Amino acid sequence: MKRLRVALAVVSAWLIGSSTGSFAAQAPSDSVIRQSSGAAEISMALTGDAIITRPFSAQRDAGFLNLIELTRAPDAAFTNLELTLHDYETYPRVEAGGIHLRAPPIIARELVWAGFRLVSFANNHTMDWGVEGMRLTRRHARDAGLVVAGVGESLREARSARFLDTANGRVALIAAAATLKTEARAGDSLGDMPTRPGLSPLRFTTENVVTRAGLSALRTVATDLGKTLPQAERVTFLGQTFVLGERPGRQTTPHPQDLEQIAAAVRSGRELSDLTIMSIHDHENGATRDVPAQFLSTFARAMIDAGADAVVGHGPHVLRGIEIYEGKPIFYSLGNFVFEPETVERLPLDDYEAIGADPANGVAGLNDVRYDNDRRGFPARRKVWESVVVVARWRDRNVHSIELHPISLGFGKPRTIRGRPALADQELGRKIIEDLRRLSAPFGTRIEYRGGIGVVVLESASAQEQ
Repeated sequence: MKRLRVALAVVSAWLIGSSTGSFAAQAPSDSVIRQSSGAAEISMALTGDAIITRPFSAQRDAGFLNLIELTRAPDAAFTNLELTLHDYETYPRVEAGGIHLRAPPIIARELVWAGFRLVSFANNHTMDWGVEGMRLTRRHARDAGLVVAGVGESLREARSARFLDTANGRVALIAAAATLKTEARAGDSLGDMPTRPGLSPLRFTTENVVTRAGLSALRTVATDLGKTLPQAERVTFLGQTFVLGERPGRQTTPHPQDLEQIAAAVRSGRELSDLTIMSIHDHENGATRDVPAQFLSTFARAMIDAGADAVVGHGPHVLRGIEIYEGKPIFYSLGNFVFEPETVERLPLDDYEAIGADPANGVAGLNDVRYDNDRRGFPARRKVWESVVVVARWRDRNVHSIELHPISLGFGKPRTIRGRPALADQELGRKIIEDLRRLSAPFGTRIEYRGGIGVVVLESASAQEQ
C-alpha cells in the first residue's frame, strides 16, 4: 500500500507539471516523496542577475550541466530576472535601465528547467517596455511556474511577499529595487483613481560631506554663477546636498517610509512561511564598485531585524562581500548568474541614437560602438564574468551551512558563448573565492577554500561540531 501511495504521488506530480506546460516534471523525483517535518532542513540555491536572452537547455557542456545539477538539487532556487519577456506586443519606454532588455517568453521555462522557482522582478529593467511589458513578463513567468516578487498593480501588491511551497517548508520572497527610474515606482490610491502599476522601490537620500575649505569653494562657485548660498553647515547646490564634515565623502540613508513598509512585508512574510528571503537590487556603491553603499547596509540589517532569514543583493554585476548579521547572511551582491545583454534580438531606435550607433548595422554594430570592440565596458571587465552560486541550508530558521560554488561566465570568449555560466576550473575558482574572502573580511566574515568551493565559517555551526 505504501508503494502504491508513492507511485500515485509521483504520477500526480508529473500530470500537474504537464498540465501547466512547465518543465516541473523534469525535477528530481525524490523531491516529490521527501517527508516534511517541523524540523526539516530547507536548502536553497541563491544567484545574482539573470540576463538570459537565449535558451540554454540544449547545451551539453559538462561545466554547465554540473552547474545546473547544483541549482536543481536544493528545495528552491532564486535569481533576479533582469529583463522583460514578450513578443514585442508593446512599445519601448523612451528611457530604459541601460539598453532595452527583452527575451522570448520561452526563457521563463528555461529557468524552471534549470531548477529556479523564485525570481525577483524589481530592478532597473522592469519597466523597459512600459507597464504592458511588465505585465506580460509577470504573466509568462507565472505560466511557466515561477513565483514572481517585487512588482504589482499597486504599491501594496508590489511590496507583498510571494510564496513557494516545497516538500520541506514554505519559502517567502520579498523584493525591492533601489536603482530605478522614478516613473517605475508602484503607487497606491486614495480610492478616487486607479493605483499605479510598477515595482517596489527603496528610495534613499545622498549627502556629500565636504570640509570647511570645500564648503567655501562651493560658495565661490555659486557666486560666480550668480547664486548665493546661505552661511550654514548644510547647503543645497546644483540639486545636491552638501554638509560640513571632517573628511570628504558621501553618506546615504534609506527612505524611512520605504524602509518601514518593506520591513512590514518581511514581518508578514515571516509569519506565513518557514524561511523568508529579502531580495534587493542596487547599483550604488561605496568607495569602489565592489563595496556596498551605506544605505544598503542599513537596509539589509533592518530587514534581518524585521525577520528575514537572508538578504540577497544584486545589481552592480560584480561580487560584493558577505556579512553574517545576528546569525543571518547578507549577500551584498552575488554578481551575475547569466549575462547575455549582447545577444538581444532587437533594440529600439532610442538605444542606437543614445550612443551614435548606425541602426543599419544592427545589434552587433551597436555592441561594437557601445563597448569599443570589447575594449571597454562589460566585455573588458574580468570581474563581471566571475561569480558564485550560493547553496545554503537552514534548520528551524537557523542557517547551518553556506557553500560558495565559483562559476565562470566566459570572460574573453565570443559573444555567442560568453554570458552562459559554468562551474569554474580550479585555478579560477580559487581566485574567485579569494576575492570574495577579501571583500567579506571587513564584515568579520571568514571564508575558507575547501575542496574547490568556498565555505562560510559560521559560529553556530562550529559550536554544534564541538
